[in-house]
Amino acid sequence: MPILAGAEPFAVDGDGAAGRTGVLISHGFTGTPQSMRPWAEHLAAQGYSVRLPRLPGHGTTWQELNATPWTDWYAEIRRGYDELAARCDTVFACGLSMGGSLVTRLAEDLAGQPSSKLGGLVLVNVAYGTMRKDAALAKYVARALPSRPGIGSDIKKAGVTELAYDRTPLRAFVSMQAMWRLVIADLAKITVPILYFHSAEDHVVDALSGKLLHDGATSTTVREVSLPDSYHVATLDNDAELIFTGSVDFISQHTRTGVGD
Repeated sequence: MPILAGAEPFAVDGDGAAGRTGVLISHGFTGTPQSMRPWAEHLAAQGYSVRLPRLPGHGTTWQELNATPWTDWYAEIRRGYDELAARCDTVFACGLSMGGSLVTRLAEDLAGQPSSKLGGLVLVNVAYGTMRKDAALAKYVARALPSRPGIGSDIKKAGVTELAYDRTPLRAFVSMQAMWRLVIADLAKITVPILYFHSAEDHVVDALSGKLLHDGATSTTVREVSLPDSYHVATLDNDAELIFTGSVDFISQHTRTGVGD
């Protein structure tokens, strides 16, 4: 399946001491690496080794995504982590929206493993669920209706567009809901520190996800940073620089103090 222009993955191996720190970045549901590319490039410019994969079913057609389960998306994230862990001393995982829930699942799976090199999570408008009543009916609606209008490009900054599908594939959405249930159930397993960026106004992810994170991640610290001038795709919005510099500070701090400190 041809990949949309701009949806290509991004990978850089850093040199020297900084290159021994890896950063894994995940885009969100129906989106592409394009939404995270400026962040990835900023981190690479600091000398880090960076992986920004294209999740299966994304960056092609929404119909392909509708035939792709969440386990395939997660397998791509796990491959990115394993690749970085093989060459780096510490790996940090970052994600936007569903990408945040994927890297959260990674932290849950690695929790308690002596071989884990995960040093922390950076989450931007992470999605773990929704209060929308129609979402509860998605598994029934998906049997008859393949898609609904898209959710991409929720950006406040004028003239900026996210490369994302214009339709939301419902079978894929139902698969994402199944992942959410697993992630929520295991939040207490996470021991690495979490930096959580949250837009004051978000038209895609509602307040439930932040509450679930704070209520569930009881075995670690969650530091929340408000993004006052951005909507959902904050990595392309007015507060992007706050995310970029804040994540570098977080990585630097926890690289100095040691994994999970």
